[in-house]
Amino acid sequence: MAQTTENQHLREEFNRWAESGRGEGMERDHLPITLPVLDRMQLSPAESVLDVGCGAGWLLRLLAVPVTEGRVVGMDVSDEMVRHARSNCADLPHVMVVPGSVDEIPWENDFFTRVISVESAYYWPDPAAGLREVFRVLRPGGSAWILINYYRDNPHCHQWGALLTIPTHLLSADEWAGLFRGAGFTSVEHACIPDPTAGPTEYTGRWFRDAAQLAAFRAIGALLVHGTKPGL
Repeated sequence: MAQTTENQHLREEFNRWAESGRGEGMERDHLPITLPVLDRMQLSPAESVLDVGCGAGWLLRLLAVPVTEGRVVGMDVSDEMVRHARSNCADLPHVMVVPGSVDEIPWENDFFTRVISVESAYYWPDPAAGLREVFRVLRPGGSAWILINYYRDNPHCHQWGALLTIPTHLLSADEWAGLFRGAGFTSVEHACIPDPTAGPTEYTGRWFRDAAQLAAFRAIGALLVHGTKPGL
């Protein structure tokens, strides 16, 4: 019941984000840290890729470029984000978007070659359960890639938790890696992905104290954790 309630709160919050157009803005904010991850993934044309927490579909469009013969699936807990993503990817026949939560992924076992999630995992009601589900839908030899910029090892983001209206998990890189291993993943590694975006000379937003803190946050960068489902 607790996860059902939390997923309902997530759905309502991200429906509001979608309705206000924030889903489309995610590409601007997250592209600089996501492109290096896609380079590391080295996707091939026949992959089957799941994007957990796909938002308005900006990453689906990027994934669809190298994955030309396989399938790209987006999943989001927000009905409105799903609607936006379907509209934004309507010209891509090998891309589909489904509603769903990570604690109960609506897909068969051992299907996807890759699962990726960008800026979603710290919202998951139970990250350990979510990673077990990701493990379930991956085929043996497949890999999971989680990218987040809210984590304990970057002290310049810790204030976000108090500013968000929904619960989040502030975990360290080692804690995330431990959750991967607990779900069954092997060859688990983590790395920081710095954000090279030039910052403003003066910062007036709510997420950082000033421009210097924003620059320090970007210099450390986001956390990438990835691991492989054994069997091949």
